[in-house]
Amino acid sequence: MRTFRRVRALGFVLTLALAVVAIGCGDDGPSPPAGDTPETGSRQPGNSSDPSQPGTPPLPPTDPSTGPAAGNPDGKCPIPADAMAEDSSKPTTVVGTGTKESCTGAAFVAAVAKGGVITFDCGPDPTTITLTETAKVYNDTGPKVVIDGGNKITLSGGGKVRILYQNSCSSELHGGADCNDQQKPALTVQNITFVDGNATGLEKGDNEGGGGAIYVRGGRFKVVNARFFGNRCDELGSDVGGGAIRVLDFPSKGTSQTRPVHIVKSTFGAPGKENTCANGGALSSIGTSYTITNSLFTDNRASGHGANDGQGGNGGAIYNDGNTFTLDLCGTRIENNHANEGGSAIFYVSNDRTGTLLIADSVLRNNPKGTFETPGYPGMFIIAKEGYPKVTGSTIE
Repeated sequence: MRTFRRVRALGFVLTLALAVVAIGCGDDGPSPPAGDTPETGSRQPGNSSDPSQPGTPPLPPTDPSTGPAAGNPDGKCPIPADAMAEDSSKPTTVVGTGTKESCTGAAFVAAVAKGGVITFDCGPDPTTITLTETAKVYNDTGPKVVIDGGNKITLSGGGKVRILYQNSCSSELHGGADCNDQQKPALTVQNITFVDGNATGLEKGDNEGGGGAIYVRGGRFKVVNARFFGNRCDELGSDVGGGAIRVLDFPSKGTSQTRPVHIVKSTFGAPGKENTCANGGALSSIGTSYTITNSLFTDNRASGHGANDGQGGNGGAIYNDGNTFTLDLCGTRIENNHANEGGSAIFYVSNDRTGTLLIADSVLRNNPKGTFETPGYPGMFIIAKEGYPKVTGSTIE
């Protein structure tokens, strides 16, 4: 077993020579991403059996009650002002009328189509709402769409459908011109759990694949105090990714730098409840900045192989690709994630070397090497502005 060296750095600088790896990354490489078709999947998220095969019994749904709480309990970083939870005290729509039975998937889908602030009244006990179709955010219902589960609601894709979809470029959803740069709708999911979302089979064109629980293209997006277990997308694919979440920004005006996706006090994966996809078992993006604060990533998996020139396998927890974008981690733990190829914790590739990876007051450990990683940074593959991340007060081992 290789002994990973511990890195505790303040203003840490390491000169390293990156090995040339034939990976053809992102939309600028020789293997561009491929793309809403009937949303069906053959395998239960978080499990390896295939219930579509004759004689194979259906696998049980993911039990959210046995998963860890939202967020890294050791994370102490301050929350940016624009990353705070949204006010949900005056909802536009309340799903349910006080009983579990009244909280249906159809009622939730209708609420999301209406937009505004959505809360739930499903009785006093925790409730799982299983969807049979994907809830879609319409671009002319905003500017804000807030989904607040009150720490009692779990949304499930039932192992068959993606749970939530936002696309500012979709004519079906009343999208408009310059769609990749617009700042609305602004979607926030908070105080809620997502399980068993499945986007398998959606990578048919126009980058529609990935994002087993949530897919976002354009607008704004924020996750606060949420959990993601057992979500999945295609097991193979050169650039498809995001077992839990996929975000595509494709900015033409550099907007992703000034409006990052915020992930705050949230949990992705657990033993036996991993999120998985060809790339980016938990998170995947192209041309999008993330600010991830006081969050937890464990046991997520990049299931592909052959890297971008093959069928993926990069970024067990996080997959970032594109040009000028930032991944900013603070107070976050990334542990026991797996990638068959590069970056079991983080795969970060800025194709034009203008992007920056920042790691502060965080712990990255026990993310085993796949086929390749950046020397001196266990569990990571990095092509960035300086060729290495800026690390302060963190442990990488």
